Amino acid sequence: MNHATPFDVEGVTWQQVSAKLIPVRQIATAIFLGLPFLAAAAVAIFTHAVVWVAPGVLGLLLVWVLWLVPRQVRAIGYAEMEDELLIRKGVLFRSLVVVPYGRMQYVDVAAGPIARSMGIAQVQLHTASAQSDASIPGLPEAEATRLRDQLSARGEAKLAGL
Repeated sequence: MNHATPFDVEGVTWQQVSAKLIPVRQIATAIFLGLPFLAAAAVAIFTHAVVWVAPGVLGLLLVWVLWLVPRQVRAIGYAEMEDELLIRKGVLFRSLVVVPYGRMQYVDVAAGPIARSMGIAQVQLHTASAQSDASIPGLPEAEATRLRDQLSARGEAKLAGL
């Protein structure tokens, strides 16, 4: 028995983001959680054994997030439809964002230093709604540029009523 969910869109071919996003996110995680882990471990070495709880928790969290990142990246996809852009994300907490081209105000491309070193970027869509979370991380730079230009052109055409 086939159960359709709100996240299933019939006839859509999803484009995946680059697998290079995995090490980018893992490096960021290692910095964000690894440095506090090392600091907590250093404090624990020179103090009482009870202090080992903090580095233990940080270490477990670090390992779990490093394991989770590849699954999260594989769950990210986008599809360019005739009138809108679809973006899906999430493993446990899933989301499907539908952005009509006519609602786009502008599109930009951004990349931090780690992402730039891996040759990937993020496309961010800005709409009339301040609550819109329309971004596609982990795109190869050439694809990010193509998508930015394509979405901008489609948005302008929709605003012009073409």
